[in-house]
Formats: sequence, structure tokens, C-alpha cells
Amino acid sequence: MRIQEHDSSSEDEESPSWQEKFVTAFEKYQDASDPRNNSACIGEYISYQLNTIKDPRLQSRVVPREWRVMKPLVKPMAVVVAALLLLQPSFLWRFWAWSGAFWQACYDRVLGACGNDGSLAYMYGTSVVGYFTYWVVGGLYTLADLSSSPHLLRRYKTQPGTNHPVPARPLIKCVVVVHVNQLVLGLPFVEACRRALVLRGADFSHTLPSLPLAMLHLAVFTLIEEVLFYYGHRLCHHRLLYKHIHKLHHEWQSPIAITAAYAHPLEHLFVNMAPIMVGPLLLGSHPAVVWVWVFLATLSVLLTHSGYHLPLLPSPQFHDFHHLKFTGCYGVLGVLDRLHGTDAQFRSTLAHHRDKMFFSLDPRPPITS
Repeated sequence: MRIQEHDSSSEDEESPSWQEKFVTAFEKYQDASDPRNNSACIGEYISYQLNTIKDPRLQSRVVPREWRVMKPLVKPMAVVVAALLLLQPSFLWRFWAWSGAFWQACYDRVLGACGNDGSLAYMYGTSVVGYFTYWVVGGLYTLADLSSSPHLLRRYKTQPGTNHPVPARPLIKCVVVVHVNQLVLGLPFVEACRRALVLRGADFSHTLPSLPLAMLHLAVFTLIEEVLFYYGHRLCHHRLLYKHIHKLHHEWQSPIAITAAYAHPLEHLFVNMAPIMVGPLLLGSHPAVVWVWVFLATLSVLLTHSGYHLPLLPSPQFHDFHHLKFTGCYGVLGVLDRLHGTDAQFRSTLAHHRDKMFFSLDPRPPITS
């Protein structure tokens, strides 16, 4: 539905802005028993997300009341918690020592099941962690999309009214393509990485690495992935590559979680998997660190494609905007997008203001600046 913008200059000063009218429409949309009967509200909401809010009168209505009350307390509470942690470092180390012993015992059992071969533990563990994380978490999101239950979750859709219900034929095609990518491409790719790690002389020791070393490796992985994924993804939008390769992934303008790996095999190999594994190959990381990294990377890509901006979870607004507009917002962290200016359109929208973790159950846009 094409939503025409109001020409506010032609109205009286006392007449409400179109943004205020939207808030009223959105509240009716939330309370409606069947959202599919509110296509006008849905269309206005999507249009509202893609336009900059300039009306300060909206601020008090959009910002949840509980957040306005709690916001002044956040910084003092953070300072107090940080001070306690700094004054009691022994508590952190005792906790890590206990949990470290637990994880070491778990790793010993996995290693024993693989004949005490660290490289085999890497191969099997990486494949299992990646596959089950994808389908357990992605399956829960898909179940919510298919059943529209619990209905409360519909309030957190980044593009309200879409995938309600999820179309069956594209969903089946997605499941098939993703399994081809994960099994036919993914398993040989992990085996090739295992051989490369053996040649490189990676850390396949029986002892888990220290927490500082593991955190350092994860930080380096994150930076490497941002660079490789940004430029690889942006290259896929070149007119010569988009039509034949990347267009498949953009068949879902409003993505769901399991569409994260719905891609052409070449894109999945060089843009999805390679940026994740280059870091561990360069650093020769311990298998356990690789497993944690694969879990975090898989979880992240599922959340950014989920279509739900749930409280206490990372925001999917950045990548969701990319699917909606087919351009810009190419990276994971947004650092290179800011550097190259490929997030300019996104930064002029309400979606940018909502691109943060929510600490409220209220799904309305918490505009604070």
C-alpha cells in the first residue's frame, strides 16, 4: 500500500501532525483482535518507521513512561556495579575458576568421544554447534511466525503485518536451500578449515585457554568479520553480481530468522562462512573458542533476520532496513557503513532511533533524542 505523506504546511498550526495521528493508529492496531484487518494502520506504521521524526511533541508519547522514570537511575547504578566489581576482583576470578573447571570437564568428555583428537573435536563440534543453534533458535522464531502465537510477539515485529502468515512455498524453498548450504557446502568447508588449522599448527591442546585470551580472540574475530562481510556483501550488490547471486537472498523483503543462510552457494561460501572462519585460521584458535564464536555469530545472524525487535535482545533494525530498501547497511557492526556513508539513508529514519536494545516491554519507538 502506498502511503501519501501529509503536507503539514497546508494545515493549521493546532492540527495534529501525521506522526501524532500515527501513534493513535498504532495504538488501535495493537489493541485490535485481528491485525490483518488493519492494513491502513500497518502501512502507516511502516511509513512512519522510514521517516525522520521532527515533531518534539511526539517525544512524551513515544518514550515509555517507565523508561523516562528509570533513565536517570541507569548511570548511577552502572557506576555502583562497576565499582563493586573493581573492588572485589577476587569474586570474578573465583567464579571463573569454578566455571572454568566445569567447562574443562565438559571439554574433556567431548575430546574423549573424539579419540582425544583435538582437530576432530573441532570439526564435529563446530558443525554441531552451528547446525543446532541455527535450527533450534531459528525454529522457535519460525514456529512463532507460523502459529502467530503468542500473539504478544506480533507487537514487536519490525515490519508489522508482514509474514502473517508466512507463505508456505517460499518457506519450504528456504528450508531446502539452507540445508543444501549447511550440509553440502558447510561440512566440506569445516573439514577444509580443520586441515588448514592442522597445517597452521593451531592450539588443539587438552587445556582450555584462559578467559582473557579467549576474549581477545573473540574481539579479533568480530573485527575481521566486519571487514570481510562488509566488503563482500557490498560487492554482491554490484549490478553484475546482484542479479545472478545476491538477489536470491533478497527474495525475502521482510526476512524471518531462518532466511539468514538462504543464499546462493557462492555467496554462502565467500560472504557468510569465510568471514567467520578467517579469524580462527589466522590466530590458530582453540576449538572451544571457535565453538563459542560460531554460536555467537550464528545467534547474531538469526536475530538480525528474525523480524522481531524483542526486549533485552540486540536490535535487528539495521539489517532489516537493508532488506526493506535493498541498499545500504551492508556490515554487521555498522562501523564501516558509518565510515563509507552507506548508512546515511538509515540514519535519517525512525528505524535508526530504534536501533538499540530495549529495556521496556512497550514496543512503541523509544525516541530520546
